[in-house]
Amino acid sequence: MSVERGAVALSEFPGPFDLQSTVESGQSYLWDRADGLMYDESGAYGGDSWYETVVRVDGEPAVVRVRQVDDRLEWESSVDAAPVLRERLRLDDDLPAIRAVTPDDDVIERAFDAYWGMHLVDDPAFPCLVSFICSAQMRVARIHGMQRELERAFGPTVEFDGRTYHGFPTAEQLAAATEAELRDLGLGYRAPYVRDTARMVADGEAAPEEAVGLDYEDARDSLTRFVGVGDKVADCVLLFALDYLEAVPLDTWIRTTIDEYYPDCDRGNYADTSRAIRAALGGEFAGYAQTYVFHYLR
Repeated sequence: MSVERGAVALSEFPGPFDLQSTVESGQSYLWDRADGLMYDESGAYGGDSWYETVVRVDGEPAVVRVRQVDDRLEWESSVDAAPVLRERLRLDDDLPAIRAVTPDDDVIERAFDAYWGMHLVDDPAFPCLVSFICSAQMRVARIHGMQRELERAFGPTVEFDGRTYHGFPTAEQLAAATEAELRDLGLGYRAPYVRDTARMVADGEAAPEEAVGLDYEDARDSLTRFVGVGDKVADCVLLFALDYLEAVPLDTWIRTTIDEYYPDCDRGNYADTSRAIRAALGGEFAGYAQTYVFHYLR
C-alpha cells in the first residue's frame, strides 16, 4: 500500500488550532501517539508528536498519521487525509466566534487562554459510544488502553508503511464477542454493556445516528436506549460524535467544577442541572466551554 504525504495549511481555517490538546484532552479514544506516550502528561498542549488512527474511507479501513509543525498539519496515509482531518478535527470551527459568545467568566477565560486552539472532535458514532460506555470510573489513559485492546482483539488489520495497524471493530465484530472475551480485555462489568449495545446496532434494533436531528434532550433520551448508556455517556456521544455542541456531560470533574464555581447550577438531578450549567456556559456552544474547563481543571 503506497504512502501518500501532504500538509494542511491551518491559515486556511478560522482561528487557531492545537493538535495535541485536541486529541489528548479525553474527548476521543481513537487516536494513538506513535511514541507510545499518549496521556503520559496532563494538560497536553503544543506538541509536535505524530498521532495515528484508522479511519474508514468508502467503507475500507485506512491509516492516517498526522503531526503539527508550526502553522500546518503534516500527514501520511494511504488516502488523501486532508478531508478526513478537516472533518475529524473540526478544523472549520470558528474558535474566536465561539469564544466571543461564551460568557465572560474567569474560569472559562483562564481555560481558553491555557489551551487556545483546542477543538472539539467529530468521531464516528459507534466507536465513540463504545469508548464512553467503557469510561465509567476510569482514567483517560485506561479508557484509551481498553479501546486499543478491543482493536487488537476484534478490529480489522491494515498494513501501512511496513507496520500492521488495527482499526476499531464494527458493531458486527463486537456483537460476535463473548462476555468472557471482553472481560479478559479488562472491561469488567462493562463487558455485557458493550456486547449488548453492539448487538443492538448489528441487528438493526437501534443506531446512535438516529439521534441526529432531534431536539437536544430528545436526542439524549434516544441514546439512553443502549445498554450501559446513561445521560452522561449520551451527552458525550452527542458532543463528540453527533454535533450537539451545547451538550455538557456531567461527569465527576464537571460536577466538582459546578460545586466550586457554579453552585447555583446544582439542581439535584441530571436534567435540571444540565439545563442550568448549559445556560451558565453559554448555551449553543456550552460543550466547547466545558471541554476547555475539563482539560484545564483536570
